[in-house]
Amino acid sequence: MSKRQRLIGLDPGLRKTGWGIIDVDGPRLSHVANGVIHSDDKCTLPERLVQLYDGLTSVIADWEPNSAAVEETFVNKNPTSTLKLGQARGVILLVPSMAGIPVAEYTPNHIKKSVVGSGHAAKEQVHAMLKVLLPAVKINGEDAGDALSVAICHAHNGGAHGSLDKTLKKSSSYDVMTSGKGSQKGGAQILIKGNR
Repeated sequence: MSKRQRLIGLDPGLRKTGWGIIDVDGPRLSHVANGVIHSDDKCTLPERLVQLYDGLTSVIADWEPNSAAVEETFVNKNPTSTLKLGQARGVILLVPSMAGIPVAEYTPNHIKKSVVGSGHAAKEQVHAMLKVLLPAVKINGEDAGDALSVAICHAHNGGAHGSLDKTLKKSSSYDVMTSGKGSQKGGAQILIKGNR
């Protein structure tokens, strides 16, 4: 008998942070909810960080995920923007950790490879594959779609305590999806295993 696990994927940003929640029950992925947390760019940086904190705290309280995953970000050309994004990421990593939820990080290429099979897939390919993996899903914006991809990547990499990964190894459709290479391992880093 399999045990359902609820995973939240997060696509961090100071202006918009996407979130996507899926349930994993054996080999089955089910869409639960998705959305975007907005901060008001007319507010000060500390006020915006509080808005992100409050928004994500509310999402986690409402949906009660068992595990979280955050997309890693890379340095961009503007150092000020990079620092602000880093501060927003800190809040995004902190909130689930404070709720006692383990948090993992994945690179954008690892997420694409887990969802589409290619680490250099275009965003359109990733969003098309979301429709295949989560039929009838209504994605509430690009950031929410990216967050759902993070959640799916997390499920494929043991975020549901390995139950999906073990089941998918037995599935011939998963072999076709990953070009016969089997499940993708690695790429996650557990940052903080909180207490519950």
